Amino acid sequence: MLIHCELLILILGLTPASRVHAGEIIGGREAVPHSRPYMALVVQHTQDGETKHCGGFLLQDDFVMTAAHCQARSYTILLGLHRYEKHAKIQQLSVEKTYAHEGFISNDLKNDIMLLKLSSNANLTSTVQPIALADRCDVALPKSCLVSGWGTFDATKYLSRVLMEVNVTLTESQQCAEDNMYCSDGKTGPGSGDSGGPLVCEGKAYGVTSASCNSSRYYFTKISAYRRWVDSILGNTSDKCDD
Repeated sequence: MLIHCELLILILGLTPASRVHAGEIIGGREAVPHSRPYMALVVQHTQDGETKHCGGFLLQDDFVMTAAHCQARSYTILLGLHRYEKHAKIQQLSVEKTYAHEGFISNDLKNDIMLLKLSSNANLTSTVQPIALADRCDVALPKSCLVSGWGTFDATKYLSRVLMEVNVTLTESQQCAEDNMYCSDGKTGPGSGDSGGPLVCEGKAYGVTSASCNSSRYYFTKISAYRRWVDSILGNTSDKCDD
């Protein structure tokens, strides 16, 4: 389904603060500083020396969730970040192990979900907190959702200076449901570099930002469809929905 859609991933060299561009989530607004304490900026270090950026979000003090197409040689995870130029108080952590879903198919983005095991535990503070995940009980289409990230929608390929956010409304789609995805339509949504960030609805992470088609339809991996897989890695047994 998604073979002609654009991966929402940002490719750039290590960006000095002076060159960070004021890009933004499409149609978005600046988030209230540290109002999304689960947000992570995933800095990817590739085999050929490039640096890429994805979004991510903290599940517990030692795990971050992101998109499977954000795979790299190694990572630096930034937590507690709002304004990109101000790194003094943020937490920078490396990744010990990656868990890309074994069913991930890169050419159509099925199963586009990945867990990153941090090499050391995050220090949970007022600006660094995990977010709850939608579980298998959460089957109804949520009505009010939000996406956030440091990505950009223009051609400069630089990060946004600040965390941006925008509201999206999910649409009924049989194809998206069959592919374990949520979809939203319209002129507002995640921009380039926002892959892996959370689709937050009703206070929970319902989806993982995956792709965009012509900046008019946006795709999010449906977390509830993967809760057994997630819980098996995290060692959780909290999902008590009936089979």
